[in-house]
Amino acid sequence: MGPLAGMQVLDLTSMVSGPVAAAMLADQGAEVIKVEPPGGEQLRYLGPPLNGLPPAFFSCNRGKESIAVDLKKEAGKKVLWQLVEKADVLLQNFRPGAMERMGFGEAVVRARNERIIYVSISGFGETGPYSDQRVYDPVIQALSGATDIQANRLTREPEMFRVIIADKVASLTVAQAVSSALFHRERSGEGQHIKLSMLDAMLAFLWPEGMGGLTYANAEYDPAERSGSMDLIYATRDGYITAGVISDKEWVGMCRAIDREDLVDDERFSTARARGRNTQIRKEITREEISKWPSKEILARLNENDVPNAPLLRRTELLDNEQIVASDSIARTEYEGYGEVRQARPAARFSRTPSAGRGPAPKLGEHSLDILARLGYSEQERRRLVEQGVVVKGENE
Repeated sequence: MGPLAGMQVLDLTSMVSGPVAAAMLADQGAEVIKVEPPGGEQLRYLGPPLNGLPPAFFSCNRGKESIAVDLKKEAGKKVLWQLVEKADVLLQNFRPGAMERMGFGEAVVRARNERIIYVSISGFGETGPYSDQRVYDPVIQALSGATDIQANRLTREPEMFRVIIADKVASLTVAQAVSSALFHRERSGEGQHIKLSMLDAMLAFLWPEGMGGLTYANAEYDPAERSGSMDLIYATRDGYITAGVISDKEWVGMCRAIDREDLVDDERFSTARARGRNTQIRKEITREEISKWPSKEILARLNENDVPNAPLLRRTELLDNEQIVASDSIARTEYEGYGEVRQARPAARFSRTPSAGRGPAPKLGEHSLDILARLGYSEQERRRLVEQGVVVKGENE
């Protein structure tokens, strides 16, 4: 049983930002009910499916139950209200104002359940010229400066992260905020409204070292001026590695590893400040020397001299990497209809309340009838809701 065992979460979110946060809460023991429209949310239809579910949907919605209910109908709204009254947390990522128009805004929900943690995830917040715009991850990358951080070091042409990063940064922030709000409620009895925008979450994520030039108003500079040196990717005779140094001791180790001890006392590199001023030429020298070695040999030499390093893994190599295997970082679970399913193990390892997968992602409406039964609906009432199109039941229900 995870640390959130007994907590009930209503997940009204779609795509990635909210669903991943809810999946993390499920990993930590919460009972998560995913509330979807009768046709299901869009992520169900993106990517090649196995047993009806694409991998992205599976990974974003593992461990949840699904009820498919038409909230445009009064009987559907009644079902949601019954779920709201029992919930500890409600997550929604509709555009600002949409939940109010549906009749489930924070104020009216709190009137029915004053202890609830109500989470509103938006793209840009509730005010400002962008607040009503539709948003996907690339839009936040563009507006947050992420594309400037990722810009080509030579041409300065902007580039994007090739993963959905803003949504997942928002998810991590949501999960942490929910935990804090639940802790506050345990001490005070008070629920509260958490408002979080993807833009704010991404700015906070990028700021510490990505926005150094903007931190001190009296000493402002363009951060791009300090990010023009080559990436820490070095070609070897048979592949690619990364290696980097910060301290004097690490620099000495690097020089010994690449057989260039003559550089240890070179005034251009002898101190951390000097190495910072001469970053480009230092990395060019390192690149040239590392290119003379096979990967396995130079990695061993770097390890012997206590220099941070690693091979550059292709994604298809992750499963067999000795460190990832030793850390048991990838959970492998057999699920009927899917075979072996691999998921990154929850990173936080709790000694007394371990996180664990609660099951596969749900088929659309897979638990509709069971959830209605738990709410007190009779078999006849459940059948009538299905016949009226208020609720969609799962394939096997």
